[in-house]
Amino acid sequence: MKYLGIAILLFSFACQSATQEEAGNSTTDSTAVETEAKWTNVSSKNDPTARHENAFTEVDGKFYLVGGRGDRPVDIYDPQTQEWSQGKNPPLEMNHFQAVSYDGKLYVMGALTGGFPDEKPIPNIYIYDPETDEWTEGPEIPEGRRRGAAGAFAYNDKLYLVNGIQNGHTDGYVSWLDEYDPATNTWTSLADAPHQRDHVQAVVADNKIYVAGGRTTSNATGQTLELTVPEVDVYDFASGEWSTLENDIPTMRAGTTSVVLGDKVIVIGGESGAMEAAHHQVEALDINTGEWESLPSLNRGRHGTQAIVYDDKIYIAAGSGNRGGGPELTSMEVYE
Repeated sequence: MKYLGIAILLFSFACQSATQEEAGNSTTDSTAVETEAKWTNVSSKNDPTARHENAFTEVDGKFYLVGGRGDRPVDIYDPQTQEWSQGKNPPLEMNHFQAVSYDGKLYVMGALTGGFPDEKPIPNIYIYDPETDEWTEGPEIPEGRRRGAAGAFAYNDKLYLVNGIQNGHTDGYVSWLDEYDPATNTWTSLADAPHQRDHVQAVVADNKIYVAGGRTTSNATGQTLELTVPEVDVYDFASGEWSTLENDIPTMRAGTTSVVLGDKVIVIGGESGAMEAAHHQVEALDINTGEWESLPSLNRGRHGTQAIVYDDKIYIAAGSGNRGGGPELTSMEVYE
């Protein structure tokens, strides 16, 4: 009995130690995850031009800030040298658009030009060639389908425009989806999305278009910032049909940017009537489960810009720090 009691005591002590060690490892792992998942300010040798309502995209390993309110040059960031340089100014003011990287060039489509609140849709696609630092006026967008503040992207060697607004910040938000084939120079109108919206960006994941965020801009009510759209619309290229997810975006806002990383559609920043500062929220939609989760917030809330994925990291630069027009930012952050 004496030896049995000692054995039980030793066994109890061993179990307690193992439990404490497991708890310690669990705490360490949790801390490691928290330190890995965060936004970090990118230090560069110089700053780009302050701007908002601009685009930001990556072409062949370099980052391009283009457009925005007023006359803004192309700012080019080399992640190898950590320096910004300047390219040629666009031939006209370009604002409220999602730049498209395609075939080694930068495409501008679904953009607005002019001052608030009467901006007009740019009637043509414009193409910037990084190798020659030259802008080219591309094909016309069909007159009846022109709009700005739209989602734009390239997929399977075709270019797409979804949603947007026809009359600046006045009215004319639409649910359109259009396809442009550069090989044949033809436009095709596809099925309308279930919801009208503008000030939105779109992405493709698993052969589907995801449209989350945005609003129905109108000066009729005087509540433009409050007219955000909660629903998430999804277009299936295989069936040619739209659907709306069961789960709405957790934080309703417009002027967002969206990217795809792994099996997550990530919606970043934005503006709304809920807060004067630009939104810092970053939320991820799992395309397999349809569930949303919150990711670490931006260090600086911002709207009216674009994010890119490069080397399995998310970069975002410029934009506006408050809802509306300012302050215009020059900073860049990276999510690792």
